[in-house]
Amino acid sequence: MKLYYTPGASSLAPRIIAFEAGLDIAYDKVDLKTQTTASGLDFSRINPKGDVPALALQSGEILAEVPVILEYLADQAPSAQLLPNLGSWERYQVKEWLDFTGAELHSGFDPLWEAPTPPRAREFAICRLQRRIAYLDQCLRGRPYLTGHRFTVADAYCFTILSWARFHRIDLADHPTVMEYMRRVSERQMVRRALQAEGLSIAA
Repeated sequence: MKLYYTPGASSLAPRIIAFEAGLDIAYDKVDLKTQTTASGLDFSRINPKGDVPALALQSGEILAEVPVILEYLADQAPSAQLLPNLGSWERYQVKEWLDFTGAELHSGFDPLWEAPTPPRAREFAICRLQRRIAYLDQCLRGRPYLTGHRFTVADAYCFTILSWARFHRIDLADHPTVMEYMRRVSERQMVRRALQAEGLSIAA
């Protein structure tokens, strides 16, 4: 398998899970502006959507959405226990957090990547994100990870997206439980390894 990624993008989440699962996969860095990869490939031919991540399977097929890539990778190494058993209530809980992260957090940052973002649009986007993060803060109270005591694919995704808060100068001081959660996840050995592999700061 090969993961097409851009440092610090949502593709960081699959890299974290690949490391956590002990999967031996290749990585190819993508320049999203030119749509070319470090190996010289035309990325638009690999993923016509033009976004990372994209996971190329040994069969030649491509997966190109974060939640399904995370689910696929976790299923390749069930012993790592990064995703509960198929059909279990616990698995649906993880999938609910994957959906929340994608729909409420990931998409919530989208307006902030526009350049330049009009001040009122930025203010509205940050206000909406702060409400979602406040909800997350409440849910995390009394548990180390999103669904309890075990780190799952949902945590890799949530951590990755929330790490963008620093880039966009979004203050998380009003959400101490989230800040502690980010610190806890960032201290995991394989998360640190993934951050280092992409040349990113270790600090959450």
